[in-house]
Amino acid sequence: MVPTSEIATGTLAPVAIRAENLTKEFKLAHHAYASLKGMLLSFLPRRIERLVALRNVSFTIRKGETVGIIGQNGSGKSTLLGIIARVYKPTSGTIEVNGRVAPLLELGAGFHPDLTGLENIYFNGVILGLTRKQVAERLDAIVQFAELEGYLDAPIRTYSSGMLMRLGFAIAVHVDADILLVDEVLAVGDARFQQKCYDKILQFQREGRTILFVSHDMEAVRRVAQRVLWLDKGILRADGDAHTVISAYLESVGSSSI
Repeated sequence: MVPTSEIATGTLAPVAIRAENLTKEFKLAHHAYASLKGMLLSFLPRRIERLVALRNVSFTIRKGETVGIIGQNGSGKSTLLGIIARVYKPTSGTIEVNGRVAPLLELGAGFHPDLTGLENIYFNGVILGLTRKQVAERLDAIVQFAELEGYLDAPIRTYSSGMLMRLGFAIAVHVDADILLVDEVLAVGDARFQQKCYDKILQFQREGRTILFVSHDMEAVRRVAQRVLWLDKGILRADGDAHTVISAYLESVGSSSI
């Protein structure tokens, strides 16, 4: 699916993200350490379980699209974003990502708990590709957006989940990223700050940036995305119009709970 403006003009925007037969497996080692006997026998071979988080997933997302990613817990949504953000490497298949990525994958991810809010702004900004000078130039805007002026000298471990979300979102939207990855983090914000974040997402859309939006809140997905990918136990179940895919997903979830 491509942006509607490009359908009208008959042109295709450049590829922002392309996945081809993307598969990701995790190996889980099971230890028998629940007792002293288990510890003494720890030299014995461990039982290795293979967990397939994604299986042969293929799609293309073009520059300027906002795409929702839905699915039940354990469906592979966060794993997919982790691969796009280069947190994980795929087991097989390929992933093509064109542009600077700003990930908001989970609360506190990328933050050092013993550093202050100010120190973490610099720390995260550099991780996301900015120089210290560029972070300094954006510092006032980041702090103002996060509304944490009175807490910058406090260590991150003292922050509430809402404060972490505000700081993480503020940093991510001020690094001039081409691709923004949002994974559930807006769920912990208060209504006023959530609206502030949605306004920023709308600004990103107007600027032609690419957004991947993961949420269990279907109304939130409908609010920001015209296209939706539905992951089901690691398999891409559907890819298409947001209304159609969300309706099919909700029907499936409803029927499976009966």
